[in-house]
Amino acid sequence: MTKRGDETMVMGARIKDSQFVVRPKLCLEVMAGPDRGRSVVGEAKVLHIGSQEGNTLQLLNDDAVSRIHLQINNTTGGIQLRDLGSTNGSWLAGEIRITEALVPAGTVVRVGHSQVRINVLDEQVSESLSPLPGFGSMIGASPAMRSIFALLERVAPTDETILVTGETGTGKELCARSIAEHSNRSSGPFVVVDCGAIPPNLLESELFGHVRGAFTGAMSDHEGAFERASRGTLFLDEIGELPLEFQTRLLRAVENRSVRRVGGSKEIGLDIRIVAATNRCLEEEVNRGTFRADLYYRLSVVQVRIPPLRERPEDVELLAQHLLGELEAVDPNMLDAEVAERMKRYRWPGNVRELRNYVRRLTLGEGGGPSPGASESLYRGEGAFRLDLSVPFREAKEQAVERFERAYLAALMNRTGGNISQAAREAQTDRTYLSRLLTKYNIR
Repeated sequence: MTKRGDETMVMGARIKDSQFVVRPKLCLEVMAGPDRGRSVVGEAKVLHIGSQEGNTLQLLNDDAVSRIHLQINNTTGGIQLRDLGSTNGSWLAGEIRITEALVPAGTVVRVGHSQVRINVLDEQVSESLSPLPGFGSMIGASPAMRSIFALLERVAPTDETILVTGETGTGKELCARSIAEHSNRSSGPFVVVDCGAIPPNLLESELFGHVRGAFTGAMSDHEGAFERASRGTLFLDEIGELPLEFQTRLLRAVENRSVRRVGGSKEIGLDIRIVAATNRCLEEEVNRGTFRADLYYRLSVVQVRIPPLRERPEDVELLAQHLLGELEAVDPNMLDAEVAERMKRYRWPGNVRELRNYVRRLTLGEGGGPSPGASESLYRGEGAFRLDLSVPFREAKEQAVERFERAYLAALMNRTGGNISQAAREAQTDRTYLSRLLTKYNIR
C-alpha cells in the first residue's frame, strides 16, 4: 500500500481517501388510506413499508398491505423502489405496477389501499467509509464495500446477531468468518451449519443434539451445533432453506439462547454469537408465508448485504490480483490492460467464486478471459456438463445449480417469446421471483 496525494494505492488500485458519503433523509408520508396523516423520517439506507411491526413505516390498519410490502433504497443515484413479492403489488400513478423502479423525490406510490409520498428532506446523513480496502479476508476498494467494512468494524466486537445476504458466490461465509475473527470470541470455535444440506428429519438433532436412545441409531449422547459453538460463533448458512415447521424451534433457541436435546429434558444455556446467511430475499419469503416474520427480525438485528460484482466493477481487478497472489502465479502481471478491461465489462453471474475459477484457469495457461459468446452459450445450455473436482462438494453443487438455472431460464424465455407472466405460469413459479432470477443472470 502506497500513498499518492489524496489517494491510496492498493495492489495497483487507487482509493480516494474520502471517509464518508452523504445522503439525504427521507420522509414517508401517508397521503390517503386508513393510516392517512401518519409520517415517519428514515435515516437508514434501506427503508421498508408494510403491515408487520419492524417496518420503517407500519401500515397497521390497511389489510391490503403485505407484511413487508415495499423496500426503499436511499442510494446516491436516487430513490430505488422494490416490491417484495407483495400480494396486491406496488403502483405508480395508480396504473403502473412496478417490480423495481428508480423514482424522483416527491413520488407517490400506492401500496394496498394507501398512498405514500416519498419526500427528500434538507437534512442529511453521513455514512462512514472504512479507510481500509479490506476487513479480515474480505477485499474491496469500492465505496459499497468500504461502507460494509465500516459497519463490520463497529458491530464485529459486539454480540449482535447478524444476517448476511447476497447472491451466490459473493462471499457470505468469508464475511461471517471475518466477523468472527474480529469479535471478542475470536479464540472460540467457528461452527458452520449448511441448513440446506441437512435432511429435515435430522435438523433438530444436528442443531440441538440428542441423548442416547432418543431414536433408533442414537447410541450415545450427541452435542448439536449450538453447543459446539459455545463461547464462539455459530454460522447458519442458507438459513432461507429451513422448513417452516422447524423455524419455530429455531426462533425459541435464538431468543432464549438455550436448547433442549432431542429426547432430553434439560435446558442447556448457550453462550454464542449467531451469524446467518442466505441468497434468498427473506422479505419476499415472509410475504409468501415460507419464512416466519418474527424469526426474520430476530436474525436481522444487523443486516449486511454483500453486493454482486456487477455493482462494483472497480473491485474486479483488485480481487483478481489478490487471487493471483493466493495462487502464487508465476507471472503476477498476466492481467494486462486488455484482459482487465474485459473483466470489468463482464457481469460475473457467479460473482467472486466465478472470478476465482477464471483466475485459476489463467494460471494454468488456459487464458482467453470471459467473453459474451461463452456467456451466451452457457445460457443456451450448450456444452457437456463438466465436474471440477478441485473445488469442494458444496461449491461444485452451487455451480451446477447456477448452470442449470441459467440454461432453464434462457430456454423458458425463448419458448415464451420473453413473456414473463406466461413463463411464470408455465414454470409454476412466482412472477416476481422469476423476474429477479432473470435479472440475476442478465437474461432479457
